Amino acid sequence: MWDRFLRACRREPVDATPVWFMRQAGRYMAEYRKIREKHTLLEICKTPDLATEVTLQPVRALGVDAAILFADILLPLEPMGAPFEFAAGEGPVFEAPVRTAAAVERLRVIEPDELDYVLRAIRQIRGELDGKTPLIGFAGAPFTLASYVVEGGKSQNYANAKRMMYDAPETWHALMHKLSEVVRRYLRAQVDAGAQAVQLFDSWVGALSPSDYRDYVAVHVRHILADIETTGVPVIHFGTGTAALLESMKEAGGSVIGIDWRVPMEQARRRLGADVALQGNLDPLLLPAPRSLLTRRIDEILAGVGPGSGHVFNLGHGILPDTPPDAVKWVTDTVHERSAR
Repeated sequence: MWDRFLRACRREPVDATPVWFMRQAGRYMAEYRKIREKHTLLEICKTPDLATEVTLQPVRALGVDAAILFADILLPLEPMGAPFEFAAGEGPVFEAPVRTAAAVERLRVIEPDELDYVLRAIRQIRGELDGKTPLIGFAGAPFTLASYVVEGGKSQNYANAKRMMYDAPETWHALMHKLSEVVRRYLRAQVDAGAQAVQLFDSWVGALSPSDYRDYVAVHVRHILADIETTGVPVIHFGTGTAALLESMKEAGGSVIGIDWRVPMEQARRRLGADVALQGNLDPLLLPAPRSLLTRRIDEILAGVGPGSGHVFNLGHGILPDTPPDAVKWVTDTVHERSAR
């Protein structure tokens, strides 16, 4: 059933639970590493032929029920006026962190055609998939993007971002408004280009308390998701470390709520109700675990959501680089088999 993923997102009957994996294209695959020997990450993202090939690699190898566009959540930041580079072993490093009202004022609210290479890749991937597998587009959520540009890269405690939130809330909201408007336009352009679902990644939002989320983040996420939901495509709202935020995230929007591995699916279903689909939530570190343990965890996840209630099986975050590809394929097949019984 080619539309198994889309049907589950809409809480419609499916013949088996659909499976896809965050970071399902990437360093754990030999095919990807071969391309990376000749090209940087940004070169792959900015070259539609390469982005298409990398997007399709796990679809061919794993039998997953959806493809996800190969890109990076930081891509909109460079044309906005926040250039960065990927430093070896450090991840993204921004030349000039954005920490003042003047720096926020200098950021541009860009149009999606400044990321035309992403939109061309989406159209090309859709052509290659030929209606056999749906394509997911994505973008970074405003808090996660704001944290990158304010901190200047990765962070352990998000001290600079929180300092701006608490000490300069007008500056913080001005930054978040610009980011949320760029992301809104970008996701809508991805849908227009052919993405059949989209995911908003808020990878760092678990650093916030519920009250901080409500006061400093929710309105900006709602600005994005309320608009994208009018397109009719499934909208996945995902974050990590969000056990305390699930209800607030649902209120902010999304037809599917992504659950990380720290929250049992049974609890997530009870707290969020039956009017949203759920995605998740195997711990990525369990992928190479003994098959007996993996089977038990898969059964727990499937039973926790309940049959026919709108569930997309995924990890609680992305596949780790040292994960054996055969373990990913085994989990895909096992979920299909055991959920179809």
